[in-house]
Amino acid sequence: MVSLAACSRAENTDAAAANTATDKGPAEELRLGYFPNVTHAGALIGLEQGFFAKELGGTKLTPTKFNDGPTEVSAFLGGSLDAGFIGSGPAINAFAKSNGEAVRLVSGATSGGAQLVVAEGINTPQDLKGKTVVTPQLGNTQDVALKKWLSDNGLKDQVTVTNRENAQTLDAFKKGELQAAWLPEPWSSRLVLEGGAKVLLDEKTLWPDGKFPTTTLIVRTQYLKEHPATIEALLRGLGQANAFAQSNTAEAKKAVNTQLEKLTGKPLAAATIDRAFTSISLDTDPLAATYPQLAEDQVTAGIAQSAVKLDGFFDLTALNKVNKAAGKPEFSADGK
Repeated sequence: MVSLAACSRAENTDAAAANTATDKGPAEELRLGYFPNVTHAGALIGLEQGFFAKELGGTKLTPTKFNDGPTEVSAFLGGSLDAGFIGSGPAINAFAKSNGEAVRLVSGATSGGAQLVVAEGINTPQDLKGKTVVTPQLGNTQDVALKKWLSDNGLKDQVTVTNRENAQTLDAFKKGELQAAWLPEPWSSRLVLEGGAKVLLDEKTLWPDGKFPTTTLIVRTQYLKEHPATIEALLRGLGQANAFAQSNTAEAKKAVNTQLEKLTGKPLAAATIDRAFTSISLDTDPLAATYPQLAEDQVTAGIAQSAVKLDGFFDLTALNKVNKAAGKPEFSADGK
């Protein structure tokens, strides 16, 4: 369960520093977190095609791979990460665990790309009674979504939810040890194409216009205040990555797969990355209007005792400055 208790001494120190931080110009280094998932395609394309490095200029870019949101949150709260692509659930948790001080959400990254996939014989939510459903990590974005959905369907306490690394989930599904999993791309596609699973639910069907924030971009508050120009450069690179994906889809898939091979030692099969790309949308829209519901969902899922108050969570100043210069829409913290 997410603790909303007081910050640690280190976090209090960071909070005090953030409150007194002033613009110091471009940073010497940007430590950037991301996952080896297709839902982090914007990050992977930006790294592989050099969009981030080009825009950052003299700022050293230090990419750091994470396999789950809670671990990345710990890096933020420990001060060892400056910016990071991360799921909406862990982003909220980082804000909550630091009493609203440590991080700010500066941009959206990916909408969609999460599915509940099941074995043959499971055709309705009620067919999951007595069965086990796997998510990547306790409290991560898919974990919250699954538990909220189970509650909405009257299945709370009637389904066992466990957490496994995605690769282990695939192996267990192939062996028949598991019958259901709520996963991000490319893992939902891998279970379908390699494990014989089928889609019981695509999460986008639960949201207005099919849009929900799977991946966001958050920044340490102190870093954002001290180096706004660096974050603007990062956002310009992300915009270029998204534009590249729209105009050069085949090359974008290749860039993502090249990064995945570097990070995991093995590229995805062409059919897998093709399927995964059909379920995601790369956009810097933070989809801010969805976050009050996401905060409530954490309570329903039993991850938090009360809904996090999101005042101050969004800082879209850098994003709107970049978008305005590019003639693109600006966004507000209330999503209106």
